[in-house]
Amino acid sequence: MQTNFTLAQLADSDIAAAETILRTCVHCGFCLATCPTYVLDGNELDSPRGRIYQIKDMLERGGPVAETTVEHIDRCLSCLSCMTTCPSGVHYMHLVDHARAHIEQNFRRSVGDRLLRRLLNLVLPRPGLFRLSLFAAVLARPLLRLPGVAGLVSPRLAGLIRFAPRTIPPPSAVDRVQVCAAEGPRRYRVALLTGCAQQVLAPEINEATVRLLCRLGVEVVVADSGCCGGLSHHLGQVNSGLALARRNIAAWIAEMDGPGLDAVIINTSGCGTTVKDYGFMFRDQPEWAGKAARVAAITRDVTEFLVEHDFALERLGPPRVTGQVIAYHAACSLQHGQRTREPPKLLLRRAGFTVRDIPDAHLCCGSAGTYNLLQPNWAGDLRQRKVAAIASTTPDAVAAGNIGCIEQIGSATTLPVVHTVALLDWATGGPLPAPLTSRAAFLTGLR
Repeated sequence: MQTNFTLAQLADSDIAAAETILRTCVHCGFCLATCPTYVLDGNELDSPRGRIYQIKDMLERGGPVAETTVEHIDRCLSCLSCMTTCPSGVHYMHLVDHARAHIEQNFRRSVGDRLLRRLLNLVLPRPGLFRLSLFAAVLARPLLRLPGVAGLVSPRLAGLIRFAPRTIPPPSAVDRVQVCAAEGPRRYRVALLTGCAQQVLAPEINEATVRLLCRLGVEVVVADSGCCGGLSHHLGQVNSGLALARRNIAAWIAEMDGPGLDAVIINTSGCGTTVKDYGFMFRDQPEWAGKAARVAAITRDVTEFLVEHDFALERLGPPRVTGQVIAYHAACSLQHGQRTREPPKLLLRRAGFTVRDIPDAHLCCGSAGTYNLLQPNWAGDLRQRKVAAIASTTPDAVAAGNIGCIEQIGSATTLPVVHTVALLDWATGGPLPAPLTSRAAFLTGLR
């Protein structure tokens, strides 16, 4: 693709990076068929190729951004399916992230939109505030059913309230700063990102991760880390995202330069995609660039780590499960963002499950970070497509490696939706995941 940036514009490293990406695009259109929003409405402006043209025009022009451009870029899920499909290697993730930051600086959103985005950027990365907000939503939900009240609340705010879980689990001791000792001889030492929203919505995922790793002889460090910064980064709030990332980098570098780390383990694939990109995010900050690159280099999804080091789950004893059918949902951030596709399915099969792929597995479920909160109609349509595809496999449960997908899919199906690591933990000696306690097919596998 030919570009027309001025030399002054190219002096900005973000514009220079965008120009390199734009020139890689050859207009082939292979990305269209795998883009969820294009599949929904057939409008090329809602496709990767269409958005690339709009981003190019927006960046070359500079200054104020057209509302229609913002509308189509806001509709992008950042699912990165286009990157998997692209034969030219267009790094769409970096391009759309820069576009969002540019929009944040050069477009005046409506008051309601600004407030909602600032609220999400403030609350979601902070577990304490997020927990309080969920309690408030639980209290507010009955009020929406009162005559006349729903009309006083904006549709998106009402959607946020309705989307909140009905029960909020208590904080887990696992998420405190500590070192969890390996059982038996120590084979590896890793740091676990406990995250932000996940530790509030489903603390049992971190608990299962620690139990499984420790049983396999891995010492798990819970350092003074926090939100990966991805939620802020993808909202265009670059400085907020980088500030959160610096805290993690500092905590993990201290461990790497002290007792040492073999890996940084991520069990939320959206976070994994962000942490693995720290090197690029900090490329222009000399004080942090090297540290960020070191952290990114040893970051692994938990399933990627287990397969990479060839952990034999069967050494922990015979699996408890005897062939229950699991529909494996491949989170976009894992299959497209990190290109990690087979490890989760391989581990589930090793643990005794029958794993079935979901039709159109490359299409997003509609969660996509804050997308289901900011674009509820589009997210709802994608969720229904995904739930129907899952049902066609007639599974006993659904496995996924990302909390956003688990919440999104779980809100529209009666099937249990469980984190992959929770199933692996149970199969090798851990407790039965709570969503499965009412499923007869699983209970018959208990000893």
